[in-house]
Amino acid sequence: MNFDFAQSHFTLFDLPQTFALDRRALDARYKALQTDYHPDRFASHDDATRRMSLQIATRVNEAYQTLKSPLARGRYLLSLAGVDTEEETNTAMPIDFLMAQMEWREAIAETRAGRSVDALEALNRDLATETAALTEELGDLIDIDRDYPAAAMAVRKLRFLEKLNEEIGDAIESVLF
Repeated sequence: MNFDFAQSHFTLFDLPQTFALDRRALDARYKALQTDYHPDRFASHDDATRRMSLQIATRVNEAYQTLKSPLARGRYLLSLAGVDTEEETNTAMPIDFLMAQMEWREAIAETRAGRSVDALEALNRDLATETAALTEELGDLIDIDRDYPAAAMAVRKLRFLEKLNEEIGDAIESVLF
């Protein structure tokens, strides 16, 4: 069994190394790789071959999860360019973004207290719109502008929005249950 573990996720899936991604091509290649390397196909082989198929299947799954998520894909592309997004260490954000985060958190708290699932779902839709716009901006920063410091900031912002999305989900659950 011949497999290059050092190849990038994009090479593995035979995709161009860009933020813009053909999701159907990614999904089709994932299915093909799963078919080729699924451990069940190697159940009757020796231990080394079974372990290798498991390692390959794991690598394919990890690469797929990274590429299908815009945030993870952006983070990965920046790492390939040698850029650390500093998500854990650099929490500096523009004031307007921080103010918007405070407003989102206040709206979530107020809506949760009002126990309105409809209002929470409306907040979720608004957040999804904002996330989509920032995701598009991230793609442009990486693929068109090649502005990696700004792209790293966009990744950090998207991480904040992801946390807000989780908070809204938690609020909806608390109201429902």
